[in-house]
Order: sequence, then C-alpha cells, then structure tokens
Amino acid sequence: MKRKASAVWNGTLKEGKGSISTESGLLQSAQYSFGTRFENGPGTNPEELIAAAHAGCFSMALSAQLTTAGTPPERIATTATVTMEKKDAGFTVTQVHLDVTAKVPGATKEAFDTAAGNAKAGCPISRLLNAEITMTATLES
Repeated sequence: MKRKASAVWNGTLKEGKGSISTESGLLQSAQYSFGTRFENGPGTNPEELIAAAHAGCFSMALSAQLTTAGTPPERIATTATVTMEKKDAGFTVTQVHLDVTAKVPGATKEAFDTAAGNAKAGCPISRLLNAEITMTATLES
C-alpha cells in the first residue's frame, strides 16, 4: 500500500509560500509558509500534519487493541502535540505527546493502560517517528 501527498514551494524560505495536496483530494493546495510553520500565520505546516496523522493512527490502533481485548470503545479522542526545537543541526522534531481520552464500557484502568501502551508502541506513525513519544491516557466513565 502506498499513499501520496505533494508539496510545491515558490520563492525563498522566508518570503516564499507553498501548497500541500493529498492524493485523496482532502487537502488541495493547502497553503503553508514560513509564517505558518514558525509563527502563527494562517495555513498549515508539516508538523501539524504529522500531529494529525499520529492522532488518527493512534486512535485506530487503540480501537483495535481494545476490540481485541473484548472491550470495544464507544469513543476515542486523541490530540497529538508535536514539539520542534532548534538544535545545532537545525530544527528538529524532538517530541510527540499523545493526549487520549476514551469511553470504553467494561474496560478496567489497567486493561485500558495496557491497550494504550500497545497502541502507542505499535501504530505505524509511532514507529515512523524518530522522536520521544509520550502520552496521557484518560478513561472516561
């Protein structure tokens, strides 16, 4: 299975701008720039897209873990926060924090924590990233 996305950049780093598109068409020419990446300008940026991908991947992996354990979830809400810092080698993604809250009828806290840990370690985006990945997992009643 292969998935594609593309980016087009025009101009210099600080004055230029670009667009990001996905093969599915969900993102079509989504604007990004120096301002959207390093300031708070309107548009998206690669780190935000990584966070979205990680949150979605983790939520699906947790659903699979919980369902396999016999406690299918009603709802899983995950926020991924990507931290990027300037290092000697340049800007580097240094951490991803997953904050997950789930409603899982019949799940114990221990079983939920085990499933969440397995999902964090096993989701393909977690395995892709070469950064510390942390998580906060909350089981709703």
